[in-house]
Amino acid sequence: MSITLTPAAIDKIKQQLKHRGYGVGIRLGVRKSGCSGMAYVLEFFDEIDDLDHLFTFDTVRVAIDPKSFVYLKGIDIDYCREGVNEGFKFRNPNADNECGCGESFYVE
Repeated sequence: MSITLTPAAIDKIKQQLKHRGYGVGIRLGVRKSGCSGMAYVLEFFDEIDDLDHLFTFDTVRVAIDPKSFVYLKGIDIDYCREGVNEGFKFRNPNADNECGCGESFYVE
């Protein structure tokens, strides 16, 4: 199973990588935290780990470690602006519940 990024998410990641000046792409993962149990983690990465699940969208690479991929397979990532707020929006088919802000989730 794969993941998807909307054109808006791809454009935003390209902008962030260009602003940073170097890097291979972004790493998407999860950690225990947040009000619903697990939180999404997005960070730049400079080297690919052989165990990573690697996805390429145009020139954007997204790496997910095997432990996180269990919770993230099939995820759709968008970048939205709503009023004065903007940020990545995660649509995770594995989440049984999400907090109100959408930045943490719960899986049974």
